[in-house]
Amino acid sequence: MTPTPRRATGGVRVYAWLVDEHVVSRPRVLVKRLSDRASLPAYQTELAAGIDLPACLPEGETIQIFPGRIALVPTGIAVAIPPGYEAQVRPRSGLSTKFGVTVPNAPGTIDADYRGEVKVALMNLGPEPFTVEHGMRVAQMVIAPVAHAVVVEAEELGETVRGSGGFGSTGR
Repeated sequence: MTPTPRRATGGVRVYAWLVDEHVVSRPRVLVKRLSDRASLPAYQTELAAGIDLPACLPEGETIQIFPGRIALVPTGIAVAIPPGYEAQVRPRSGLSTKFGVTVPNAPGTIDADYRGEVKVALMNLGPEPFTVEHGMRVAQMVIAPVAHAVVVEAEELGETVRGSGGFGSTGR
């Protein structure tokens, strides 16, 4: 596959691939290492949806997360997400199923204008303490398009079959 660079809004370069007759955009995400120990996030397979985020901890240190507790895990990187996109931080399925470790605010959003360190909130829902080590892939980051809505105040919203029913009102 050979990418074809195209210009998007704001001069952001977006790469596009032709995959099975569909054009697939590949936004360019800039990554800055904030620590010499930081590893760049990476896709683990060619068609993976998420970019794995490794933990970046000081030499010889670990983070222990006790059952029912939350810890903020540093990655040692900052990112620049292109306008019109967000990064969604999600749990890794292996950590969730094997250890009960998840991202409690999943998907956590990294906005396009955020430039601070990417940190991952991890919660231990398992029965045993969980230890995060340097370089451990603790979450995945999915780059997704964002629609910016125009908010318009209205006195009436119009009727629907569902109406105001929520929280299980449509049945099982």
